[in-house]
Amino acid sequence: MGSAGSDELEVIHGWTGGDGEAAINALIEAFEENHGDIETNFEASGGEGNAQVNSVVQRRLTNSNPMSSFANWPGANLENYENGLMDIEADVWDAEGFKDTMQERAIDLCTYNDQMVAVPIGSHRMNNLFYNTAAFDEAGVDAEELGSVPDLIDALETIDEETEYTPFAHGMDAGFLGLQTFAQILTSQSGVDAYMDFIDGNGDRDAMLEALESLQEIRENYITDDASSIGYTEAAQYLISGDAACMHGGNWMYGMFREDDEFNYGEEWDWVPFPGTDGVYFYHVDAFIAVGDNPTPDDTIAWQQFVGSKEAQIAFNEPKGSVPLRTDIDSEELSEFLALNYEDLLESTDFPPTIAHGLAVSPRAKNDCEGVIANEFSGPYNAEAAVDGLLDAVSE
Repeated sequence: MGSAGSDELEVIHGWTGGDGEAAINALIEAFEENHGDIETNFEASGGEGNAQVNSVVQRRLTNSNPMSSFANWPGANLENYENGLMDIEADVWDAEGFKDTMQERAIDLCTYNDQMVAVPIGSHRMNNLFYNTAAFDEAGVDAEELGSVPDLIDALETIDEETEYTPFAHGMDAGFLGLQTFAQILTSQSGVDAYMDFIDGNGDRDAMLEALESLQEIRENYITDDASSIGYTEAAQYLISGDAACMHGGNWMYGMFREDDEFNYGEEWDWVPFPGTDGVYFYHVDAFIAVGDNPTPDDTIAWQQFVGSKEAQIAFNEPKGSVPLRTDIDSEELSEFLALNYEDLLESTDFPPTIAHGLAVSPRAKNDCEGVIANEFSGPYNAEAAVDGLLDAVSE
């Protein structure tokens, strides 16, 4: 591992396989082509939900052994690294004009304690329902007509009765998987304001209970038998292999799906906004965060400047399945699926921040919410206790 005073740019990230590995490798290659004079050390520290990256970074900072930069979520997640970050407003944001080219919400999320400490690299839209076209065709279900959670549950029942497909691929081995789907259901059934009230600590108990009951109905009746032991990567394989009909997830799924040459967008699979959330862009952001007491300040500035460039944003997001945060990208430089999502990023009116990926609530509240889902809502199900736990988690 690197150490303070090192001559090499050391960047830690959590993308160790699949779409993430392809994306970070493309970004590294592009950077090294532009900055061949900078010695680099890009270190992968895998684990779902950035858990391993958080652990490594916090340990390094505690031990006064900072890296140059690391990939993580901005927003409320930055509380994890309070007093350990580098203000790059003048040298990066102002010098490169990023305040004029980045989406305003991303600018706000990269600002912490009145300092700009990060540069966004891409955004995932969270409220997607991906589906196997053959399964929906066989069941006679038109995905475009699914306008609500009851519509979705009716469709899952039809698929269950009329086909051999598992209706809904869903991982449950980590609490954030159920938490993110709960957020979509709550927003669908009760509106964006109901979700925003919840993350602000003023949730409507009845609305939350209704959302959990819908999630329980899906989990009890329409998912695979091994759901409790798998994550979203394994769940996605059920869709790719033709064993499952649909799943909810962020648009990183596109990065996974495109790896299979026989599972093509618009042919074997397609997508719609999660039923009841049309016009909503459920907001997720990945960023690179600059570390204080930086061992390579000049090279770190060059890296952070590059991260925000058009070249970097296209190089990373195309294989990742995410979309650039710059507002001046030519959508023709993106694949069809990403171009559609990029247009939604620019044109949607509602951008609720994801609770499961560090943007919406403090790290402590996020972890507590995940614990509630894992402990009270992974079977057996206790919706009443789960509501109380979630409200307590965001209210402290």
